[in-house]
Amino acid sequence: MSIIVKFFVAPDDTSAGLALKTGPGRAFESLSFGNFDPEEAVVEWECLLVGGSFEELVEAGEPRIVAGQDNDGCVVFAISPRLTTALADAGHSRLRDAAASWTQLRAEDGEVIDTEIADGIVGDLAALVSSARRQNQNVYCWVA
Repeated sequence: MSIIVKFFVAPDDTSAGLALKTGPGRAFESLSFGNFDPEEAVVEWECLLVGGSFEELVEAGEPRIVAGQDNDGCVVFAISPRLTTALADAGHSRLRDAAASWTQLRAEDGEVIDTEIADGIVGDLAALVSSARRQNQNVYCWVA
């Protein structure tokens, strides 16, 4: 699996959508990761931090695509308000527990994600969400 994942801060869907072809670049505060399915991950993180089932969230349209076509090249999607709130409000131990649970979920599907790397992804995303909230902006994800 070779996927480029960039979570980034933008003021609105229109601005975030501009990142579709080339990624968020320097115009947006961002985090870069790779080699995991972020659309699946954000739904799993929301289940772990807030509750609900994976199927319910997907049926409710999560994650919400802002630009691009799912499964057809690059895509930009929004991080849900529920997940944003949960990430911003969770303490370090809660985030670490969620990351550990996420690695177990992925392992059940045969995907190996190191626990320390998972902890870094979830913790860094929580910090980015907190930064976005201070700026009254939203967090999005660009996938290529």
